Amino acid sequence: MPLDFYFWIIRDEQQIVLVDTGFSRCSALERNRQFLHEPVVLLASLGIAPEDIDHIVLTHLHYDHAGNVAQFPNATIHLQEAEMHFATGKWMCFENFRHFFSADDITQVIRKVYADKVQFHDGNATLPGGIELVRIGGHTPGLQAVRVNTGRGPIMLASDAMHYYRNFTTDNPFPAIVDVTEMLQGYRTLRSLVPSDDHLIPGHDPLVAARYPCVETHSSIFRLDVTPG
Repeated sequence: MPLDFYFWIIRDEQQIVLVDTGFSRCSALERNRQFLHEPVVLLASLGIAPEDIDHIVLTHLHYDHAGNVAQFPNATIHLQEAEMHFATGKWMCFENFRHFFSADDITQVIRKVYADKVQFHDGNATLPGGIELVRIGGHTPGLQAVRVNTGRGPIMLASDAMHYYRNFTTDNPFPAIVDVTEMLQGYRTLRSLVPSDDHLIPGHDPLVAARYPCVETHSSIFRLDVTPG
């Protein structure tokens, strides 16, 4: 089944929050992935410059979620401490785990640590504006989903806590897992925090692009604050 690759933007009158940063053109070439758009180009179509981003939530540090971090000079990065330990520790000696990470991307995040631009979290946390970080684990030790209030109620950006809708509806996880027990428990956690399954947004499902309308300025940007079709 094909994978779509997403990142998300949360914007109100007070702040602009980026959830994940996509993958880099270099990673696309190395991994033979189709590269459609530079994230900064998509943001520009919404009138957002890289310098305008106040916060970045990295749901986890896999290459397709944590590239391009250096392009956002003013943002504070929010990351689970367990995720950094995993991505820089002994488990990276195993190719099965290391395959999903990019040393260049992790280095960019470490540089942000030394620039005092990373806020580590140990479990659930709440950011300004009531944005909730929900530590799920499973896919990686520090995977976190993001709960955000919208005009249609709270939605959950599940990221890779559920790659596809069908992973969630059938209790059948995508086979890239560190802890399957956390993954399965994560489905129940996600369900408990939203009004309905329509308020869950998986991390890679092409059905997201099919169910939600695109914005007027770009056909690859989709509004998640409206009821899906």
